[in-house]
Amino acid sequence: MGDTQRSQTISAEIQGIAEQTACDSDGEGPPVLTGENSFGKIRMLAEKNPDMVFTSLIHRIDLRLLRDSFRLVRKSKSAGVDGMTAKQYAENLDNNLYNLYQRLRRGQYAATPVKRIWLEKEDGGKRPIGIPALEDKIVQKATETILYVIYDVDFYDFSHGFRKGHSQHEAIHELREQCLKLNINWIADADVSGFFDNINHKMLQDIVSRRINDGGIRRLIGKWLNAGVIEGGNLSRPESGTPQGGVISPLLANIFLHNVLDDWFVREVKPRMKGRCFIIRWADDFIVGLEAKSDAVRIMEVLPKRFGKYGLSLNMRKTKLIPFGKPDRAGKYKPGTFDFLGFTFYWAKSLRGYWVIKKKTAKKRLMRFMKTLWDWCMRNRHKPLKEQHKALCEKLLGYFQYFGVRSNYRALETVRNHAVKAWRFWLSRRSHKGGLSWEKYEKIISDFPLPLPRIIHNI
Repeated sequence: MGDTQRSQTISAEIQGIAEQTACDSDGEGPPVLTGENSFGKIRMLAEKNPDMVFTSLIHRIDLRLLRDSFRLVRKSKSAGVDGMTAKQYAENLDNNLYNLYQRLRRGQYAATPVKRIWLEKEDGGKRPIGIPALEDKIVQKATETILYVIYDVDFYDFSHGFRKGHSQHEAIHELREQCLKLNINWIADADVSGFFDNINHKMLQDIVSRRINDGGIRRLIGKWLNAGVIEGGNLSRPESGTPQGGVISPLLANIFLHNVLDDWFVREVKPRMKGRCFIIRWADDFIVGLEAKSDAVRIMEVLPKRFGKYGLSLNMRKTKLIPFGKPDRAGKYKPGTFDFLGFTFYWAKSLRGYWVIKKKTAKKRLMRFMKTLWDWCMRNRHKPLKEQHKALCEKLLGYFQYFGVRSNYRALETVRNHAVKAWRFWLSRRSHKGGLSWEKYEKIISDFPLPLPRIIHNI
């Protein structure tokens, strides 16, 4: 059979499978729903039956879902261990997805080790990056799509990380409102040591099986957990942790912490508290607010034990209990401050003279970003002005986009002024002929203006 004839045969078979999986359940088995909006029945079952265990899901990974998953995964130019880029894969997409689908059906799909590389950070340091093989990313995205439909209805509203319709600013806003509404006097600020690298594989699989006990799905998860990491030609197989860089890793981490922390807090901790309390979580960063001091002391005692039960530990040097009650009129009581998602929360008076909770860029984040700007200007001072200007604008706008909240305008001004000074300082050192006068620099700034600070989030 020639290549052309083989390609036509495969395309016809693909079309037949796609048509078959798109049908309703006129046969003996359950309906196979495809597409992003096709999992309504699964979601409805998950909502109505919180204790239901799903045992037949693997067949939902069909050709259409694989194609959608390819479209949704990040198209990185860097290839994994297999050397396949998204551009190369797309050149023969139908055949490649068909072959992947057949391997999944026959149980012949094998996970590829993650390639680890080290990228230069803007501050001069290095950070590890995991690059999974493209087909692993596609299958992980398809699996994540199915699991998310079920677990999203289980997750509590105070869990904001890696979920549709949730954002860091929503978590920040909710934290402030809960402190005011519940008369919070104490903040338990906990730090989990190396959370993503220390998730116990067996415990994670056991937790998943309480809701999803499909053998095919669990085998896929097991393959990704045990695929290993290749660095410099050496293969290692960590006995704990989620796949580095894996599409499914954030969801698996959320599932794990939902059972370790969220559900435990709602079912066992909260009913035993004497005063009011709340919890806000973004991935492994979480804050517990408490009204009564006795509750605060108690939660600090039980948190390390709870995490230890699941093979995790708290960094006790960074885990602390902070008094955060409303200041009194006499000014004798001064509450502390705490950091969450890059912001420092503190009490201050409003323009009308009322005590309110404000937020500003955390000092470490502010200093780190300014150092990053300084180092970038130093390393890129010989590039064309237009190119430098474009990159600096992107950096500043990105900073304003996240940290542009009410009561934080001064920090935005500090960053912008620092960028102006850093750019002039290093432009004046492009040659040994002398410095750059302010007059000449003002002409450059006039032609290439840097963006002004803006309050983006007004909540």
